[in-house]
Amino acid sequence: MKRIWRTCLRFCFTWETSCTTSGKRPATTTSSLHHIAIIPRRVWRSRVGSVTANVVHFCMVNNRSRRNFLRTAPLAAAVTLSLTDKLALATDGGQSAGSAAPQPFQVFTAEKLADAMKALQAKPGNDNLYEPKALPLTIVLTTEEKKSAKEFEYHEGRDHIFLILDGTTKYELGGTPKDARKTKPGEWLAPASEGATSLALKKGDMVVIPRGTPHRRSTEGSVTFTLISTTGTAPA
Repeated sequence: MKRIWRTCLRFCFTWETSCTTSGKRPATTTSSLHHIAIIPRRVWRSRVGSVTANVVHFCMVNNRSRRNFLRTAPLAAAVTLSLTDKLALATDGGQSAGSAAPQPFQVFTAEKLADAMKALQAKPGNDNLYEPKALPLTIVLTTEEKKSAKEFEYHEGRDHIFLILDGTTKYELGGTPKDARKTKPGEWLAPASEGATSLALKKGDMVVIPRGTPHRRSTEGSVTFTLISTTGTAPA
C-alpha cells in the first residue's frame, strides 16, 4: 500500500513539475479545474489467489500550479487506499475459504482414564488414547514393569512430554550421542550419550524432551505415564 502511495505522489509530482518547466498544458479535453483524472491503464493480477484489481494512474488536468497539486494529492491517496483495501480483503477471504475444517474436541473423563490405567496395570503395555490422522500429535497411556532401554534414542521430527501418573522411573537425558545410527527416516539410536543427565521421576512429575534430545528410560519396579508426542517440522 505504501508503494502505491509513493508511486502516485511521484507520478503526480513529476507530471506537475514537467508542465511547470515546459509551459505546456496537458492534452486533455476536461474543462473543470482543481480535480484529478483517474485513468485505468491495465488490469493487474495478484500472485496471491486469483483476485484482480484495476491499477489507476493519477494526473493533474488543466492546472499546473503546485498549490492545486497539493490540494488534489490527498484525493489520489484516498482512492488508492480504497482500491488496495478491497484487494486485501478479497485476498484474505479467499485464503480463509480454503482453510481446513477444525477437528472435533475430545474429552477423557477421570473415570475413563482410571479404567484404562487399571487395565494396563493388569496387563502392561500401551493404550493409544488419541491418534488423529489430521493432527500432528498422539497421546499414549503406558504402563511398564522392570524394563530398561539398552540404547539412547532421539528423533528429528518428534517432541515428547511425559507425565508420570503412578510409580517411578529414571531418565537419562541430553548429552552427545556416540556411534549413533539411523534406524529409519528421522529416527536415531546410540549405545551411549556422553554427558547425559540422570533424573529420577515419580508420580506427578513431568518432563519435556524436545526433538533431537537423546533419552533413555529405565524402570526397576513399575511406572504408568502419559506420553504426548508432537510431530512435524519445527519453525525456523
